Amino acid sequence: MAWRRIRQDYLVRFWAPLPSIIAAGVLSAFYFGVTGTFWAVTGEFTRWGGHVLQAFGLHPEDWGYFKVIGLHGAPWTRIDGVMVLGMFAGSLAAALWANNVKLRFPRRRRRIVQALAGGAIAGFGARLAMGCNLAAFFTGIPQFSLHAWLFALATIVGSYFGTRVALMRYLKAEPHLERVTTGQKTRLPARQPKWQFRAGVLVFSGALAGALALAFGAQKLGLAAVFGIAFGVLIERAQICFTSAFRDMWITGRTTMARAIVLGMAASAIGIFSYVQLGVAPKIFWAGPNAIIGGVLFGFGIVIAGGCETGWMYRAMEGQVHYWWVGVGNIVGATVLAALWDRVAPVLALDYPKVNLLNALGPMGGLIATYAGLVVAFALLLWWERTYLDRARPRTLGQSESGSAI
Repeated sequence: MAWRRIRQDYLVRFWAPLPSIIAAGVLSAFYFGVTGTFWAVTGEFTRWGGHVLQAFGLHPEDWGYFKVIGLHGAPWTRIDGVMVLGMFAGSLAAALWANNVKLRFPRRRRRIVQALAGGAIAGFGARLAMGCNLAAFFTGIPQFSLHAWLFALATIVGSYFGTRVALMRYLKAEPHLERVTTGQKTRLPARQPKWQFRAGVLVFSGALAGALALAFGAQKLGLAAVFGIAFGVLIERAQICFTSAFRDMWITGRTTMARAIVLGMAASAIGIFSYVQLGVAPKIFWAGPNAIIGGVLFGFGIVIAGGCETGWMYRAMEGQVHYWWVGVGNIVGATVLAALWDRVAPVLALDYPKVNLLNALGPMGGLIATYAGLVVAFALLLWWERTYLDRARPRTLGQSESGSAI
């Protein structure tokens, strides 16, 4: 009985977003301290695109972009690579535990085009800004890089315009309605087979065993894989998707997920600050137009696609075919940016400074400024939700009174 309750409460039911995102922030700080890099995924996806080009006889390793992020080895020999593979394995295991894996195809073919286009725009923008919702936002701001603040603000703007486009009649999803008569029960979804839970245990155990075996030969690689598994479980069980945070803010005024993300960054920042004081160098990138343009494109693209990097990863593992195409588009867009980097980088990035707030303002000044920014962001989110709902309430009451009068 106790096992059934534990299984139901922690492996089948979805987890609350707030503690899960805070846990992700704490884990990302430890990940930084252990591996010396940040929790990021699109850089690795760009390398995957580079490997595909190499398979066709091209030499992307000579491109300037890959000289910045590297294209050596294979995914299973790189820290980012094994972490990303661990995320896929963790997401799949978590989805299987909850009997949540089922092939679900888009109802309309245009959704595939939308997924590819949105994913490509987001991938292009992410790599132009040297990071996605993770490296240039959730883990970028706690790294005390000014470029991450520019990216975050620009992403908010891009998501607004993306929401306006996504709400157009042609792109809106069609709800599935079922007509029933009085007393008739709607068809409940078929119960998923019990083998899924066992398969999830096998996937999780196999991934963890592989990570531990890898650690005997290369400790950092093995630990990165373990962190990846943990990240994957977290994002699937808590359904952590940054797209919903931005989209909900504009459509419903709700900021629950966005506020949780701010608190997650606050939890991460103090841990990263501690590691920096111990000598681990933070990842700082150019605070130039590339961060702003990339953020706008990224925010627009993730809303059009329906999912950010974390979002499409766990949904793809749940069997949602739409997000397979988002992932393909993401890799394509990132690879296109890599091909164009030598042309755009001198104008948009390389001539601008890499601003480390801890250096620019001093260690305590940079820490205080970062937390001040997070406090202001949290307060603005509360203000936005309250004012949005206050504006919406009279409209709702007016519609109700009109309906009752009829």
